[in-house]
Amino acid sequence: QVQLVESGGGSVQAGGSLTLSCVVSGFTYKAYCNGWFRQDPGKEREGVAAIDGLYSTTYANSVKGRLTISRDNAKNTLYLQMNSLKPEDTAKYYCAADPGACGIFNLFLSSSYYWGQGTQVTVTS
Repeated sequence: QVQLVESGGGSVQAGGSLTLSCVVSGFTYKAYCNGWFRQDPGKEREGVAAIDGLYSTTYANSVKGRLTISRDNAKNTLYLQMNSLKPEDTAKYYCAADPGACGIFNLFLSSSYYWGQGTQVTVTS
């Protein structure tokens, strides 16, 4: 089964940068539609960015121009480069893989996705 493991989270001051990584293992040929989601306690998990099998990308309006999603298929690794971070970016970030029709590209949530365990990002004022 596909497994995803995130890393790279931490604490950073507003305006700073972080790069998150997500290593994907298993049946990676079914995991080339990927996304990053984030969630604060008590809130719904929301989509941040997504990338499809042809490397097309989409972003939530709140992060457009500041965050960049990318994937290195040779390394089976998904990335989220985070620049100009704001306190409202504070959340636990999860990477995901969609084995289906890439609904994840529209930042939709689905029980059919494969999920990582998440990595915490904290942005201080």
